Order: sequence, then C-alpha cells, then structure tokens
Amino acid sequence: MNDQPRILTERRGHILLIGFNRPEKRNAADFALLRQLALAYGELDGDPELRVGLVYAVGEHFTAGLDLADIGPRLGPAGLEMVPEGGINPWQVDGESLSKPVVIAVQGTCLTLGIELMLASDIVVAAESTKFGQIEVARGILPFGGATIRFPRAAGWGNAMRWLLTGELFDTAEAHRLGLVQEVVPDGTQFDRALELAEKIAAQAPLAIQATLANARLAQREGAASAEQELQPALARLVQTEDSRIGMQSFMTRTPAVFVGR
Repeated sequence: MNDQPRILTERRGHILLIGFNRPEKRNAADFALLRQLALAYGELDGDPELRVGLVYAVGEHFTAGLDLADIGPRLGPAGLEMVPEGGINPWQVDGESLSKPVVIAVQGTCLTLGIELMLASDIVVAAESTKFGQIEVARGILPFGGATIRFPRAAGWGNAMRWLLTGELFDTAEAHRLGLVQEVVPDGTQFDRALELAEKIAAQAPLAIQATLANARLAQREGAASAEQELQPALARLVQTEDSRIGMQSFMTRTPAVFVGR
C-alpha cells in the first residue's frame, strides 16, 4: 500500500488530471503526497501541450487536511520544505505562480489545505454534501497555504474570520455564498462537471488564457494600476500570435477555431 502513488496524473488531450490518491486516509496529505502534488503542478506548468489542470480526489473525501503525524516532525525553523526540483508549490505562497488555470472538484470532507488549494485555483465545483473546515487553530497552528491572504480577499474580512478563527465546519451553501465555490452540483457529478469546464478552457487560445490569468493575478498582487499598464502591451503581443490569426479567421468564417498555442 505504501508503494502506491499518492497523486495520480493522466493526460486527457490538453488537460492534466491530478488526483489525490490516499482514500484509505481520507486523502490526508503526508509528505509524499505534497511532493508528488508539487511535481504534478510543475509538469502542468512546464509542458506547452498542457493547457489546464483538473484536480480531484479518489474516494469519498477530497482531503482531511495534513497528516500531522507524518508532517509534524518535518516542520523545522524555516517551516516545511516540500517542493522538489521541477515542482511548483500548489498553494503558490512562495513567490512562484502557476501560469495555467486549474479547475478543482471537491466532495465529502474538504479541510484546511483543501480549502487553501481551492483558493489558489481558478474554478471550484463542489458536490452538494461537501463539508468544509479551516481547522488549524484547533490544532495549535495557523493556515500556512494562503488562507490568511486569500480567504479574506474572496469572502470579505468578517466572513473569513468567522471560519478561520472558530475552526468550525461549514456546508456547501455557505462555501458558495462566500465565493469559495463557483458551482454546486449533485453528489457524484462534480468530476464530470469540472471536466466539462476544463475542456471548455482547453479549447480556447492558450496564450490568451495565460495572459488573462496573468493580468488578473497582477491586479491582485500589485493593484489595478500595475495591471492596467500591462493591458495594452499584452494585447500587442497576443495580436502577433498565430492563435490570434486563427481566432480572427474563425470569426470571419463563422467556423470553430482550433488553436495551436503559438
């Protein structure tokens, strides 16, 4: 059992499926899972043929959070070093951002790092019975995967503190109200709906998708003025691409565009 991969990866066209694969532990994240997840994100970011990631979980639960029995002894003075060479921190709290979008499908229990992975992703689909919790304060630690930064930004200060400071669980309706979840679907259909969205994204011009994502993140990180200054230069770069010509031809001929990523 220890030899099975903690993270499953599968290429489906231009989509990289990334699956949590420790269902016997409710997909609790041990050190091996964290490292394999970082490598999967590195693969997504580095391969020009991959345009979008879809993160999901095998079994009934998305994740029960950190496996503290395994992770606790690894926490040193500098925190937790979990990103191997070639990987990218999936929570993107170390200065390196993923250049491609991620859709995420959650179900069952989704605790701590699961919520933070949602907040670091771009579109979240949740099964309607999912339960969420940012419970670090009940374990004597703080959320260190970005919730202190992104949860207030997504939900507003009071809404975020209501859950960050109490450690209580909340349901999918509340997650949707807070903006943590974009679509709520019947149990068992979350992966299929997330895949539909990923396929829709993958069919668009990939350089345009990446430029859109980059500008939106620039606005969040450095403010509107920085993002505004980059809009026209980004547009000028995109109109020189082959995909821009393909998109214009598609518009003129009213035929579907097949983008090539150049």
